[in-house]
Parts: sequence; structure tokens; C-alpha cells
Amino acid sequence: MMSDPAHVLLGLLSGGVVGFTLGLIGGGGSILAVPLMVYVVGVSNPHVAIGTSAVSVAVNALAGLVHHARAQTVKWRCAAIFASCGIVGALVGASVGKAVDGRRLLLCFAILMIGVGFLMLRGRHDRGCADAQCNRQNASKVMTFGGLTGLLSGFFGIGGGFLIVPGLIASTHMPILNAVGTSLVAVAAFGLSTAISYMISGYIDWGLAALFIIGGTVGSYAGMRVSRRMAGSSGALTIFFAGVIFCVATYMIWRCETGG
Repeated sequence: MMSDPAHVLLGLLSGGVVGFTLGLIGGGGSILAVPLMVYVVGVSNPHVAIGTSAVSVAVNALAGLVHHARAQTVKWRCAAIFASCGIVGALVGASVGKAVDGRRLLLCFAILMIGVGFLMLRGRHDRGCADAQCNRQNASKVMTFGGLTGLLSGFFGIGGGFLIVPGLIASTHMPILNAVGTSLVAVAAFGLSTAISYMISGYIDWGLAALFIIGGTVGSYAGMRVSRRMAGSSGALTIFFAGVIFCVATYMIWRCETGG
């Protein structure tokens, strides 16, 4: 399928969209990658789309992390605690998710997206504390959010950024720009954990993953630059992210219900 020039172009453009979203808001990569692979590129098996997206999102997250690290928007201690706890949850979630019907998995994914979108909108005007750090007082909270986020990320086959960003904000009260940069460490870790599990089961299209990675590398740099510009506007990043979630979730539910 990937030898078709049209599909190659669709793969590159879709990867660019995923990378741009990761650089912009630190998440949403797999929220977009899975439906793009299924409904735009034409991957027929949802489990292959999930496994392939996990690989591409993990690599694209690492590319975005480089840009954010240079901009000093990453809180490394928080990232390490959150990611290490989440990896265990991601491996458990991936094992359970592969046993669930693919169409039902996508439908549950869309419903979860809508719930998270509403939660993000509720806190859109909270700028957070620029000096927020992970310490003894909030370490257990960060670990709990990390573990639960990893579990859901593995189950739905997603990098988890759209859960990690609000999780980091809720557990540490850091600004959204710092949460975006910090989340990319966990996105990469969760994605790789999920990808390994799906790779063992043969659910990865490596040619498509390569196209998404190439397009995503370019997109992540552009997204990071836009993110820094939008950070000064109260709630702009959060509102944009929530809007993406609602649009994609609605489309996914419609396709699942119509049998598309």
C-alpha cells in the first residue's frame, strides 16, 4: 500500500500534522495518528494503526523534546517520576487492550477524549506556578497520575500526551508550556512501551511508521515555535487542544456508529 505515491504523500502529511500537534501542545499525537491511519491512509486493522502510531509518536515526541529542552521548558525531575511510573501502567494496559475488539476500542477512545476535553476547558484560565517542581509533598500524587495515565495510554495505544499534560498540571500546578515540554518525556516512554508490546504481536507497519516519523520531525519543530508564541495568551493552548479533541472524537464516534 505504501508504494502508492498518493498513500506516501498522505502518510507524510499525516505525520506532519501529528508532529505539529506534539510540538504545539505536547500531546494529541496519537489522538490524531490513530484516526489518520485508519480513516485517511486506509489502515484496515485498528490494532495495526494503534501499534504503528505508538512507534511514530514516540520518535516524534523525542524530536519535539529536543526543541523544548533547548528552550528550557522541560522539568526533568517531574518527567522522570511521571514516566517511570507510567511505563509499568502502559505495559499492563497494552496487554489488556489487544484483547478488546478494535472498533469498540476506538469508540471508547473517542468517549474518553471528550471527557478530557471538558476537564481541560474548565482549567483554561489557570496560568500555573512557574517555579513548580516535584518534591516530597507532591511526589506520591505525581506517581499516581503517572501510573494511571500510563495504564490508559497502553490500553488505548496512545502516547498519552492529552492525559499527561493535565495530569502534570493537576499534580504540580506547573504552567501549561512547562507541562507541554515535560510531557514529551512520558509520551516517548509510553509510546515505546506500547510499541514493544504491539511489535511482539506483529501489529506494526514499519513503512508507514517511517513516513509518519519523517513528516512528524518537521511538524514538531514548527509546532514548538507556535507553542511558545501562544503561551502568552491566557488559555489559548488549552482551548485549541480541547477543540482538536472534540472534533476528532466526534468524527470517530460517527465513523464507528455508521460502520465506517
